[in-house]
Amino acid sequence: MRRTAALRSLVRETRLHPRQLVAPIFVQPGRAVRDPISSLPGVARLSPDEAVAETARFSELGIGGVILFGLPASKDPEGSGAWIEDGIVQETLRRLRQANPDLVLIADTCLCEYTDHGHCGPLAPDGTVDNDAAIGRLAQTAVSQARAGADIVAPSAMMDGQVAAIRAALDADGATGTAILAYAAKTSSAYYGPFREAADSAPAFGDRRGYQMDPANRREALREMAIDVEEGADALLIKPAMPSLDILAAARARFELPIAAYQVSGEYAQIEAAARLGWIDRRRTHLEAATSIVRAGADFVITYAAADLVTWFREGAD
Repeated sequence: MRRTAALRSLVRETRLHPRQLVAPIFVQPGRAVRDPISSLPGVARLSPDEAVAETARFSELGIGGVILFGLPASKDPEGSGAWIEDGIVQETLRRLRQANPDLVLIADTCLCEYTDHGHCGPLAPDGTVDNDAAIGRLAQTAVSQARAGADIVAPSAMMDGQVAAIRAALDADGATGTAILAYAAKTSSAYYGPFREAADSAPAFGDRRGYQMDPANRREALREMAIDVEEGADALLIKPAMPSLDILAAARARFELPIAAYQVSGEYAQIEAAARLGWIDRRRTHLEAATSIVRAGADFVITYAAADLVTWFREGAD
């Protein structure tokens, strides 16, 4: 049953579909801006008008949706650019919703891109993140994103109680149909480096290990997911993807909610770098990585390779 491509296709257990893919988009103020990100080949920071053009391309390819990350014009200690009505993500959401009514729009709901210190919430006097203040700001941000047209808000700050606070705020604002994709198992990973360059979100001091998970802890990851389910999450996200396949498989066996996995910037960049050096086959490696993530239990995958993957599907990847 392996002798020919047709036989292999007939018995293939895991099949990828364009609708299972979500493409990240970095948006910044301006017009006609397409600023390439050196550590993420093929990815650029886009102005809202360019984001509209990019999502039109994704829609034509049949990609399932996009997730937006904002780069504000200015930052402050509170991260107020995250929830203001004319924020960069809010402006882009409105444009995308008008241009692409059927495209699934996901908004990353965090403060690290908007705070001048790079942490995921306002700081307490001792320099740690003030969890309770942070979840209030995250709830404000989610409401503003829903009003602007987000189908899904994706809280990624890993603050205790963030899902419950966001669900309550959305419901109180009438956004009962806005779903929450909870970054339920987000580890303090070494694989985030290129993203932090792309989003200008590296902490100005310290790190995020005080609120992001230890990559070594599988049981804790499942506990965190169970808490988010109880708080009202509509779907769960595991990040990074490939280093967390055991957690993904365990989550799939335990939870009935949709589960997503984020193939993060470092995962994508290492494939791109090795392929450029001629050490691996770029196409086959990206396809194998995405297949492995879905095989482990992901219902959909956030990946910078989304457009390339769909192109390869159409070419008849084996």
